[in-house]
Amino acid sequence: MGLGLLSYSEIDWPKDAKCYILNVDMFPRTADEQHYTAAAVCFSCRVRRDCLVEALNRREDHGVWGGMTERERRKLLKENPNVTDWNEVFRGDRTVAA
Repeated sequence: MGLGLLSYSEIDWPKDAKCYILNVDMFPRTADEQHYTAAAVCFSCRVRRDCLVEALNRREDHGVWGGMTERERRKLLKENPNVTDWNEVFRGDRTVAA
């Protein structure tokens, strides 16, 4: 079975996340800390997309997920209220407002 057929709840991606391995706080207090954390940790993480999809699908309000701050995710969600499965967007099966 390919990964495309599994739901994210069936994939144990968090243990492969760079922030987990390095024990990095992904819930920084200031916007500057959030951007630094995202740039320093997320952009070289191999499960970045999985993390971002999880946060967007759950409408996660706090922390840095998949390289996006809470403010960036809120903006994206607000601009795309009809998206229910962000995995479809990142696979290219659906388009969103940028």
